[in-house]
Amino acid sequence: MQSFTRRAFIAASILAAKSARAQPEKLPVIASFSILADFVRRVGGDRVEVTSLVAPGADAHVYAPTPEDARRLGAAGLIIVNGLGFEGWIDRLLKASAAKAPVVTASAGVKPIRGDGRNDPHAWQSIGNVRLYVANIREALIRADAAGEPAFRANADAYLAELTTLETEIRAAVEAIPRGRRRIITTHDAFGYFGATYGFSFIAPKGVSTETEPSAADVGKIIRQIKAEKIPAVFLENVSDPRLMQRIAAETGAKLGGTLFSDSLTPAGGPAATYVEMVRNNLRELTAALGG
Repeated sequence: MQSFTRRAFIAASILAAKSARAQPEKLPVIASFSILADFVRRVGGDRVEVTSLVAPGADAHVYAPTPEDARRLGAAGLIIVNGLGFEGWIDRLLKASAAKAPVVTASAGVKPIRGDGRNDPHAWQSIGNVRLYVANIREALIRADAAGEPAFRANADAYLAELTTLETEIRAAVEAIPRGRRRIITTHDAFGYFGATYGFSFIAPKGVSTETEPSAADVGKIIRQIKAEKIPAVFLENVSDPRLMQRIAAETGAKLGGTLFSDSLTPAGGPAATYVEMVRNNLRELTAALGG
């Protein structure tokens, strides 16, 4: 009886070991911020373990890396950043971490637009650019995990199809807003690619980064512009202090719209826990404030 039990135990152990070998170890991927992390999860699927350095709800422009971030980078199998100057702190962090993993710029191939005298890094606000992000992430994952190529290509294709549907929704929503009302004020200049692609005007007291506060002269200029051009709405952003926009709305009589998500997703369960949810949330807010 003991012999049978021992044989059964050994057989079970062998099966368990084979099962463990059959399940590939997940590739540890570090993404610089939450929107990028969502793209990686969609393409990588079950074969990746993704960590976002800048947590959902936090502002990547003013992020202060921690020693734990350096440790994470050092243990990564792949590091994916936005580029275009978005992560001003990333080079110092990479040097401090002594990371050996490949560093991939997800925005490679994007034709940048200029904002505030420099390249605007918020390229993900145009679906056409997100397609480039997805392709760059897919190829980076294939290089890092060749066995996962079929899965990565299938996941990317499914996500690209979803993005095509999303872009149709964007164009329909914008078309429903009267042309004369497609102008709003946001906290910082994060929607330039959206405006250029879909025919919208966004004006911001701050530039393409939230690192510096607008001067009193800048705010005064915005207030005069709102009054002169009868700009209909002022919107908050999830990564910025709402008091500036509240002041501008109060002084101009412009409608204070809802919250737009620009540089960061929400934690799970929030209204913008994924990129697709983020865009749909923004469309709802714009339509509610400006339609009709």
